[in-house]
Amino acid sequence: MRVSCTTVVSLAYQSLGVVYGDLSTSPLYVYKTAFSGKLSLHENDEEIYGVLSFIFWTFTLIALLKYVFVVMSADDNGEGGTVALYSLLCRHARLSTLPNQQATDEKLSSYATDGSADTWQSSGLKALFEKHQRFSNMLLIFVLLGTSMAIGDGVLTPTISVLSAVSGVQVKIRELHENYVVLISCVILVGLFSLQHHGTHRVAFIFAPIVTTWLLCISSIGIYNIFQWNPHIFNALSPVYMLKFFRSTGIDGWISLGGVVLSITGVETMFADLGHFSSLSIKVAFTFLVYPCLILAYMGEAAFLTKHHEDIQRSFYKAIPEAVFWPVFIVATFAAIVGSQAVISATFSIISQCCALNCFPSVKIIHTSSKICGQIYIPEVNWMLMCLCLAVTIGLRDTNMIGHAYGLAVTTVMLVTTCLMGQVMITVWKQRIFIVVAFLLFFGSVELLYISACVYKIPEGGWIPLVLSFIFMAVMYIWNYGTMKKHDFDMENKVSMDSIVALGPSLGMVRVPGIGLVYTNLATGVPAIFGHFVTNLPAFHQVLVFVCIKSVQVPHVSENERLLISRVGLKEYGMFRCIVRYGYKDLQQENYDFENTLVSAIVQFVETEGEDESSREAGDMDIEVLHAPEHPVKNSNCNEKLKQSSYGTQVTKSGIRHPENFMLKDESLEILKAKESGVAYIIGHSYAKAKKSSTILKKFAINVVYAFLSKNFREPEVGLNVPHASLLEVGMVYYV
Repeated sequence: MRVSCTTVVSLAYQSLGVVYGDLSTSPLYVYKTAFSGKLSLHENDEEIYGVLSFIFWTFTLIALLKYVFVVMSADDNGEGGTVALYSLLCRHARLSTLPNQQATDEKLSSYATDGSADTWQSSGLKALFEKHQRFSNMLLIFVLLGTSMAIGDGVLTPTISVLSAVSGVQVKIRELHENYVVLISCVILVGLFSLQHHGTHRVAFIFAPIVTTWLLCISSIGIYNIFQWNPHIFNALSPVYMLKFFRSTGIDGWISLGGVVLSITGVETMFADLGHFSSLSIKVAFTFLVYPCLILAYMGEAAFLTKHHEDIQRSFYKAIPEAVFWPVFIVATFAAIVGSQAVISATFSIISQCCALNCFPSVKIIHTSSKICGQIYIPEVNWMLMCLCLAVTIGLRDTNMIGHAYGLAVTTVMLVTTCLMGQVMITVWKQRIFIVVAFLLFFGSVELLYISACVYKIPEGGWIPLVLSFIFMAVMYIWNYGTMKKHDFDMENKVSMDSIVALGPSLGMVRVPGIGLVYTNLATGVPAIFGHFVTNLPAFHQVLVFVCIKSVQVPHVSENERLLISRVGLKEYGMFRCIVRYGYKDLQQENYDFENTLVSAIVQFVETEGEDESSREAGDMDIEVLHAPEHPVKNSNCNEKLKQSSYGTQVTKSGIRHPENFMLKDESLEILKAKESGVAYIIGHSYAKAKKSSTILKKFAINVVYAFLSKNFREPEVGLNVPHASLLEVGMVYYV
């Protein structure tokens, strides 16, 4: 679909405030951090030229060449980021890391895969993952490493951006003690996190002007400094100065690369925020405004340093002309806040995606805007990030140490993206092996060089992202492991509907009026929790619906394809299954009346069921349960659907329509009557315990960590907005 130039330019302008806030504030601390070690002892212009040369080529090769021209082409239905790349691989390589994946999921409009024939490389990679489950687990752990580092980025970006911006005031007020700078930074951070629950949509319109003003300010100051102090600074763009830099500085120059890499912090945000804007608009904004403005800013600061070696630790603010210092300082502070806001919002999005992929405990997700998709707020994560930001700010108090931590987090995420891109190029794009190897060797070696420099700084602050990522990784992996084991237990202990029906007379089982919604983790079969329920309470509802809410390896599932209805057992049982499908970027909370929507969908299924009788095959039979063919139920707008039912029904006080000009089947009328009698929710509470024969590590992971997370994070009924008056809870213990 062709997009007008006006639309592209408009989106490019809007993307400045959301995507480039973090990247554009990097000049605040790059030179300061790069010259923080022994490199500060080297006061020759050659070292300054060398650092500028590294900044220019790193920015050009990684940000422009790798991300803009290569990585941003690997979108998943318009979505970007680590999770999007992993989802893309899962679909094409059939990794099936999510439970309950079915053949019908591949019929989703957003599930489409490239139909081109596999090459021997792509076939070999797919076979490797299919035959060896441990490689799939290793890939998951690798993705979790990148994701946890990205979450750590959400702690470090607000800290270093705000602290660097505020510390500029000491250039003019030299007697201001460092404690006051830290205090002001903490007040700004507390205010920033305290306003998150209002959402950004109310103030987002000023983000783009702030970042645009900031970029134009620093580029103008850069041009001024170039002509004022050193017009020959353009010579530093030659890669020869990188070799001279290493030759003159040796190991000190290598260590300083941990500061140089901070110049590309935020490039991952370009890719991660792809879903909010078009790929073309982000590329246009970066290529024609962000890239030249930042290069001019770095060149101008380097030109100033060649004449003012003594100002190396305050070079950014010292390089600002006296007449415009305070306006630029104010703009810098606002730009730091905007950059921090973008990373905080991205962290909320990452956590939400991890929850959908069963890699993070359930948390409360609030949609802060009814008009803008993706604007969410997670209270627990927000306050956790605030406490961690304050702890880092007060504990380190030094932007150089924070910069060392920041560099390790950024380079690790970039390396994960490079490795995933290599697999995408083989599996999805079907590229030749030498192209993939060249891509991995070139960009991987550059990123490993920077990682090695950051690793050297682990004792000086680099340990922070390692500790944070280890904690987040442990939580995510243990939660994923416990959830998958729970699903395996449910699959192994499915009960036969025939056996339950056969037990009916001996148990005195009766059917009571109403509809019972049994929430289950299974997309097929009858869960053990239901067998446990009917043996202890031998009665269940006239109409029984097994509801399975699951995630699919696509970013979004349209409302038309959300519900999948099928029959469980024989027709006289009055039992159905409803599978509710979500993408990993969909918000798993319904904004409409789910009861009425579900009943309407079941009635629609019953009315059209006979049309598919001739199409049933033996494949629809199951040893335990007989399934009618599954029907995706169109649900484009649930409220509209209830107003304009295809069966010509009329709304009653129960919310469901009775027949007007169209005669419904008897079974449909019984379902509508059962709805008027009331709806009950039956939810299982399963408690995991490690077997006695398990290792100590497994017992700790399941009995302590997983149990703690299960008890202290959101319960299923809270996330499903189940009314307490209609709730029945069934408890079970399972051993893994």
